[in-house]
Amino acid sequence: MSRTVDVALIGGGIMSATLGSLLQRLQPDWTIEIFERLGDLALESSNPWNNAGTGHSALCELNYTPQKADGSIDITSAVKVNEQFQVSRQFWAHLVDTGALPDPKAFIAATPHMSFVWGEDNVTYLRKRYEALKDHPLFAGLEFSTDARTIRTWAPLMIPGRLKSQPIAATHIASGTDVDFGALTHLLTKNLVDEGATLTTETLVTGIKKQRDGLWRLSLRKDIGGTPMEPVTARFVFVGGGGYALGLLQKSGIKEIRGYGGFPVSGEFLRTDNPEVVAKHAAKVYGKAAVGSPPMSVPHLDLRVVDGSQSLMFGPYAGFSPRFLKTGSLVDLFASIRWHNLIPMIAAGLSNLGLVRYLVSQLAASEKTKFAELKQFYPDADPKDWYRITAGQRVQVIKKDPKKLGVLQFGTEVVASADGSIAGLLGASPGASTAVPIMLTVLEKCFPDKLDAWRPAIAKMIPSYGSALSDDPKKASQTLQKTAKSLQINP
Repeated sequence: MSRTVDVALIGGGIMSATLGSLLQRLQPDWTIEIFERLGDLALESSNPWNNAGTGHSALCELNYTPQKADGSIDITSAVKVNEQFQVSRQFWAHLVDTGALPDPKAFIAATPHMSFVWGEDNVTYLRKRYEALKDHPLFAGLEFSTDARTIRTWAPLMIPGRLKSQPIAATHIASGTDVDFGALTHLLTKNLVDEGATLTTETLVTGIKKQRDGLWRLSLRKDIGGTPMEPVTARFVFVGGGGYALGLLQKSGIKEIRGYGGFPVSGEFLRTDNPEVVAKHAAKVYGKAAVGSPPMSVPHLDLRVVDGSQSLMFGPYAGFSPRFLKTGSLVDLFASIRWHNLIPMIAAGLSNLGLVRYLVSQLAASEKTKFAELKQFYPDADPKDWYRITAGQRVQVIKKDPKKLGVLQFGTEVVASADGSIAGLLGASPGASTAVPIMLTVLEKCFPDKLDAWRPAIAKMIPSYGSALSDDPKKASQTLQKTAKSLQINP
């Protein structure tokens, strides 16, 4: 006879850890079990070397502030993403204040965020972006300069070797962060287990089926390709298995997943651990994507703080693999095709030929060409200091569209059954940085009957819940100051 749990979380990454942490505080009498197919947590998308770890807050990511046809800058997406990240920060700060996360330095580090561009048109764009954001309460402290000497004080290795005649510009904001989502996942899950949740690793969920009694039956297998295990039934299931979420939701049979497909995107970064080089770059610097390239291709030179050690990472360089996870199967893409998502996938492919051309050009690029992109940020870069690392697999959402039949969506999307008994997360960036607001969306979609009872507890953990900090500059300033103090980062 199978055992029954109240909540089954599939996938041992930041999303499951976040949702479990919320539910454990809102409904402490519920039983929670986490199922992870690999031998440890956060080995896929949540791993610090498989994601940019910026703490996405749109402080430096230029793709969130597009220039409109009239030349003005649209800051809508930037404000939205920043608002979402502040929600995550509030929850983390609450956990630190209550002792659930004992040491914030174990997962978050103060790291200035910069945008850097070259060329007259891009300098003009960045100046307009600065003017549009500088007085916004969530972007307080943003600085702008076209002076090489000033920029050198912000990022010393980016100026030497650069032509003095080259027009350049940068913005700088000290309140940026670097987040190790792998460490955060481990800390959150440890607290979950300490408070009564169960973690089961090396366990593959091979099937999800709804029973007549309304419970979900999870078919399990020990290890990848191992022997079958006793099934588990659950009252609520969350599928946070990264790229494998699509396939598991398809197996569940819920009609809400119909029409959804996925396109896998892999990538590489250049990394250096040379302390002399790392010491000259204490920032995350994002540039502007080349004309015609997708948002995921925005180049950035990042300081990374992992396990207390500092490194620099530059990229991304796009690649392609049909796998939906780094440890996935070569047939993942083909196995995800269904009659109901075939047309959206074909339509999305035909309307994104620019992305196909970009991927082909990246795959064909020589090592010399790829290193030349780094030298645009760091002119004196020495190839001997850098080595390649493979980033995590991302599966971009493809879904039905009434006008185009199918669209490729950049972002994250919650898919839930009509009765709220199962939900899953599809998509990629900004992902981990906005895990808390995304999981609040899961709560709102799946537990509407409990939301009123939970609201006071949510507001205690996340004081801005239900409101926008942008609408209250005083509250925004107070919130940023309070969370910065708790997390021991720059306000």
